[in-house]
Amino acid sequence: MGGGSGGHITPAVAVIREILEKKPRAEVEFWTDFKYFKNVTKLCSEIGVSWAEGYESRSGHRGPFIRVRRTMSGKFHRYAGWKFSDYFTHFDITIKDLILGNIFGFIGFIGGLIVSFFRLLLSRPNIIFLKGGYTCLPVGMMARLFRIPYVIHESDSVAGLANRLLMKKAKKVAFGMPPSAEVMEKHKNYVYTGIPVAPEFKPVSLFHTEQLKKAFSFNPDKPLVVITGGSQGSENLDETTRLILPELLEFTSVALVAGRKHYENMLDLKKYENWDHASLESDFRMWEFNTTMDELMGAADVVVSRAGATTIAELAALQKAVILVPFERLPGGHQTANAKRLEDLGAAVVVSDSKMMKNPSELLEAIRHLVRSPRLRADLAEHLHTEAHSDAAARLADLILEEVK
Repeated sequence: MGGGSGGHITPAVAVIREILEKKPRAEVEFWTDFKYFKNVTKLCSEIGVSWAEGYESRSGHRGPFIRVRRTMSGKFHRYAGWKFSDYFTHFDITIKDLILGNIFGFIGFIGGLIVSFFRLLLSRPNIIFLKGGYTCLPVGMMARLFRIPYVIHESDSVAGLANRLLMKKAKKVAFGMPPSAEVMEKHKNYVYTGIPVAPEFKPVSLFHTEQLKKAFSFNPDKPLVVITGGSQGSENLDETTRLILPELLEFTSVALVAGRKHYENMLDLKKYENWDHASLESDFRMWEFNTTMDELMGAADVVVSRAGATTIAELAALQKAVILVPFERLPGGHQTANAKRLEDLGAAVVVSDSKMMKNPSELLEAIRHLVRSPRLRADLAEHLHTEAHSDAAARLADLILEEVK
C-alpha cells in the first residue's frame, strides 16, 4: 500500500506491475488514502492493469487485475528547524497545520487503525508491502497485531517516522538509497534495492529529446527548462517562477507543472502561454499536473525540482541535468539530505529554498548557468544516472514473493 504523495504511489504501482508479470493470477489489493485513490486507478489503467473498487469480482477482467481500496489515515504535521519563536512568527501555519491539522490527523490515524483491524481480521493477506508514509502506519501496526508479515520500502536517505516505528518487526526493510551505518547496525533485515520507477523512465537521446519538445509544441532548437514541485506542487517554486519567468523566457523555453494544490493561484501566468489554434506561439506552457512526466522531463535540458527521492530516481533513470531545491521544513530533513548527497557526488546543483525565497535570482542564475553550460549538464546527468537502479521494482517484487513462500 501507499499514499500521502505521488512519491509513494508510483513506486508501489511499479512493484505491483512486476508482481503481476511474475504471478498474473496473484490476488493483489492496493490500499491508499482518499486523496490518491484516483491517481492509483488512473495509473493502473495507463499500464494496462484492470482494477475494481473494493471486493468486486474479477470475473470479466482478463489479464492482470488488482482491487483498489480507500483507507483512512492521518498526517502529523512537524517542521524541521523551527525555533520556539517561529510558532508565533508563522502563526497561520501554527493554527492551521500544527494545531487543527494534527487534531484531524489524530482522528484519521485512529480511523485508519479501526479500518485496518477489521479488514485484516477478515482478509488475512499472505504478505503486506508498505511503501512508507503516514498512510502505512495504521496498517503496519495492525499487521503486527495479527502477525501478518510485511515488507517496507524506504526511499530516502533518512527514514520517515512511520517507517522508523515499523522497521524492527518487518521481514525486510528495503532502502532506495544506501542506508547509514547506524541503520545497518540496528536493522540486520535491510536490503539496498534502489527506488522502483516505471520502465518508461529511461535515458533519452538528443534526437528523442527534440522529438519530445515538438510533441509538447516547444521549439526543438531552443533549450527547455521543466519546473515541477510534484503532484501537489510547491508554492515556493511556483511563486519564484512567477517572479523570474520574464527573464527566463529571454534565453529558454519553460514548462511549469504548478501542482493540483497551487494551480488555481498561478492562472495569471497563462498570459505567457499563447496559442494560434493548435500551435504554441510562445515559449511557455503550464499544467496543473502532467500524466506523462517521463515524456515531459525527457524533453527537458534542465529540470528544476524538489528533492523527493522518487523524483530523483526518475530523473536518474532519464539521465537528466537537475537543479534541486529541497523543502527544508520537512521533519527529519530528508530532502535536504538527499540533495546534499547528490551535490557531493557531482550529480546535481542545489539551491537553498530559504535563500531562493529571499533572493529569487539565486534560482534564475543557477538555471542560466546550467542552460549555457552543455558540458556541465552532461557531467551532472552522467553522475546522476549512476544512481539509477533499473531492476529495483523487479528486486522488490522477488523479495515480496519470497516472503510468501
